[in-house]
Amino acid sequence: MKRLLFSLATLAASACATQTPLPDLALTPPATAPRFDDAVAAFEAADRQTLPPACATLFVGASSIRFWKSLKEDFPDRTVINRGFGGSTVWEVDHYFDRVVRPYHPKEIVFYAGENDLWIDKRTPDQIYADFVQFMRLKEKALGATPVWYISAKPSKQRFEQLSLQRSLNAKVKALADQRDDLAYIDIVPAMLKPDGTPKDIFVADNLHMTPDGYALWTPIVDAALDAGQSAKAPRC
Repeated sequence: MKRLLFSLATLAASACATQTPLPDLALTPPATAPRFDDAVAAFEAADRQTLPPACATLFVGASSIRFWKSLKEDFPDRTVINRGFGGSTVWEVDHYFDRVVRPYHPKEIVFYAGENDLWIDKRTPDQIYADFVQFMRLKEKALGATPVWYISAKPSKQRFEQLSLQRSLNAKVKALADQRDDLAYIDIVPAMLKPDGTPKDIFVADNLHMTPDGYALWTPIVDAALDAGQSAKAPRC
């Protein structure tokens, strides 16, 4: 009975939001199998010990989320769950959706992935965008109008040559966000660049992952976006 009521609430919340339908885009099969079964199994083992509370703020995606070790301290007014794993891609977040997103029934979702798709898997911005639309579709089906915040692909020193591709991907997601009540775009790119347009000195030795100074730049931008909210609301939160 509770499951039926939740399903009805999810459908009602979806119906109440005025939405531009998600575009119907073809998905390109990845060239490799999903790579992070062990990391996701570790989340599930931890959840069996202590299940995080429902209606929290879920951060999900690649290693820029995984290495955000100060997440709880940076967002003291929110209950946060960190489900960043490996050097994951958008399509891998989709693949593991029922294990790293759906079980938590979050109040809001902060999403970061796309960078590895370009660099490691050599997927195009169009392909990655289609994968993200699929994430939104999975979210809509499982969690109704639960709002999503998409953090733009970040300019790093190691991957600075892909900046134009990142901008193309970011623009596609921003355009979708401009049409949706359950999606907002967070642009962290300007804060990470020097006046000459090159990345700031906020990276560890690999020139890819950020130091605490990098996360200190992200935190107020993400926090302000979450505080601003969205018209869409998670059902039963």
